[in-house]
Amino acid sequence: MEIRRTRYDEPAAVRLNDLVQLEYTERYGEGDATPMAADHFDPPQGLYLVAYDADGEPVASGGWRAQDASPEGHEDGDAEIKRMFVVRQARGRGLARAILAELEASAAAAGRTRVVLETGLRQPEAIALYESCGYVPVKKFGYYRDQDLSVCLGKSLVQPRA
Repeated sequence: MEIRRTRYDEPAAVRLNDLVQLEYTERYGEGDATPMAADHFDPPQGLYLVAYDADGEPVASGGWRAQDASPEGHEDGDAEIKRMFVVRQARGRGLARAILAELEASAAAAGRTRVVLETGLRQPEAIALYESCGYVPVKKFGYYRDQDLSVCLGKSLVQPRA
């Protein structure tokens, strides 16, 4: 497996985004309508990653984008995780965990103080992954903050002083 930095609008990222949208439609009846643009993920205010298998096929993705206090519920210093996805045939290999770790490290290096994400109750495997990585429930934020199926999780990127 190789994880590469890319843009959200590059062909491999677009292909994986199309697949995750199909999965959202299967689980929720529609895709994710959260407004996003490729430049949201441009360093140093974000990062987008795609993982490739041994054959060079894109199999996983994820990104973060800087957010600050907003009417949508973000707080100053937030790094919002978006489009975490692993194709079905590559699941269970640690790809999501590897991408998430790299996203967290990048966001911390960029001075972000908290990483947050929004997922849904119909994605129990995603919730289990995030909880196993230290994420806890946070005040709801984002496009779906008023939806019953929305689950918002977060994790501090600030290291406690010794």
